[in-house]
Amino acid sequence: MNDKMNEMPFQKIAIVGAGAIGGWMGVHLAHARAQLSVLARGDTLQALQQHGLQLHQGGELHTVSVKASSDAAALGEQDLVVIAVKAPALATVAQQVGPLIGPHTVVLTAMNGVPWWFLQGFGGLVAGRSLDAVDPGGAIARALPARHIIGCVVHASCSVDAPGVIRHHFGDGLIVGEPSGETTPRVQALHALMRLAGFNATLSPQIQKDIWYKLWGNMTINPISAFTGATTDRILDDPLVRQFISGVMLEAKAIGAQIGIPIAQEPEDRHAVTRKLGAFRTSMLQDVQASKPVELDALVSAVRELGQLTQVPTPLTDVLLGLSRLHAQGLGLYEARADR
Repeated sequence: MNDKMNEMPFQKIAIVGAGAIGGWMGVHLAHARAQLSVLARGDTLQALQQHGLQLHQGGELHTVSVKASSDAAALGEQDLVVIAVKAPALATVAQQVGPLIGPHTVVLTAMNGVPWWFLQGFGGLVAGRSLDAVDPGGAIARALPARHIIGCVVHASCSVDAPGVIRHHFGDGLIVGEPSGETTPRVQALHALMRLAGFNATLSPQIQKDIWYKLWGNMTINPISAFTGATTDRILDDPLVRQFISGVMLEAKAIGAQIGIPIAQEPEDRHAVTRKLGAFRTSMLQDVQASKPVELDALVSAVRELGQLTQVPTPLTDVLLGLSRLHAQGLGLYEARADR
């Protein structure tokens, strides 16, 4: 991108997906004096138009006025677009956000799992490859070109009390980085904005590594919690389940080593971190309980595909995916595809 983009302040910001994380980020960014817009629909749109965006945090209720619409054209071109939707909704959303994105707009992806741009300018022998598991046919990449993207990893827990009403539980970490790993003026400006907005923001020299490390735990605990209904403490307290999880993690660790993101830790190190969360309901378990589509492809199918691309066997990951999608399909929360 050119220098104009790098110099542009992020004054006009749009949130796409004003759920738990998107709403939390939106309130903070509005307090940083951004002109905040939200692309929403249904009950969320109505709530935002009538009451604004509300956040319960630290014992206080924060309310900000937003320009909300179901029509991206009504919101207009933005300096920054924060995409915080669940992965199953992204293909549809990508086709709707075009009017928000001008030649100099930055698109910040604050989502779980492996994003569609993961291998752009990164990945060693598989660099530049598209991932059919998360972007079948490349439709998302065409709608959201890689040159606009900055990656974001969120380390926070939030929930939705009601449409447009968010509750923050713990964590305030955001990690941002260019897919290329470069320290560009625009990512430096974005990092400064996030710190101004009150986030514990970190600028990453390799955002794919941060995505992969978060995924390393989420890709197992999330789906297992979804089809068992168990909280994280119960999952890790079962020695057979914990052994299976460790095996899946070792497969992902081997894939990471092949694409340039080695993990120095062992699975038990990560289990110790997860145990500190206590009796925690994962986001995927919450989705199942709310009858919402699950993010299996971004969390598990993409890892299986990366294993195929790097020729790393993934027999345990395959079992996890098979069981998880069978359960989700039975609930109508996962769309079957013949090629998966």
